[in-house]
Amino acid sequence: MGLYERYLAIRLRRTAGDPPEHVALIITERDLLEQGAYETLERFVAWAFEYGAERVTIYVSVLDETVVDTLERELAGLSFPRPVAIRGPSDTEPAEEPIRISLGLGGKHEFATAVRRIAEDVDAGALDPAAVDESDIEERLVFGEEPDLVIKTGEERLSDFMIWQSVYSELYFTDVNWRDFRERDYIRAVQEYENRQRRFGR
Repeated sequence: MGLYERYLAIRLRRTAGDPPEHVALIITERDLLEQGAYETLERFVAWAFEYGAERVTIYVSVLDETVVDTLERELAGLSFPRPVAIRGPSDTEPAEEPIRISLGLGGKHEFATAVRRIAEDVDAGALDPAAVDESDIEERLVFGEEPDLVIKTGEERLSDFMIWQSVYSELYFTDVNWRDFRERDYIRAVQEYENRQRRFGR
């Protein structure tokens, strides 16, 4: 940690704010092609837990599904401080580990799959359509929990990220490209989160 990062870390800890318990990161497959991208990802996850997070979700936006298997092998070989679950476009099993990686599993597709499963349960008589509520959708999502803070590097768009779960999340966009993302950038995101007044749609 450099001198400036130490200064920011001290300031952050002195504010005594509530850090985000669930941090999400949006990157793209192109970001992971940059030199040092996977090492930055390992450091990002370490920073998240160091600064108070209990869960981390990494959403990798993928345009070319033929690269999913390669990316999954690379991601599975990384060194993370907690157990990891990786889910791809065809996965439906919920991810419950502290670190979850969504690899090309778009929010629209995930939501549509959850609705389809509800329709199947209704058709089978296992679910009363009049009793369907938000919890029925959430328990059928692959990534069921709502992130407190969503960090997006580069462009200011969510790229089909967890459209149901992120509705009340605090969004932090930075024009810093993923290859240049440093600890100071993570600390700034957490500082901004702690300075915001969350309204949860109210």
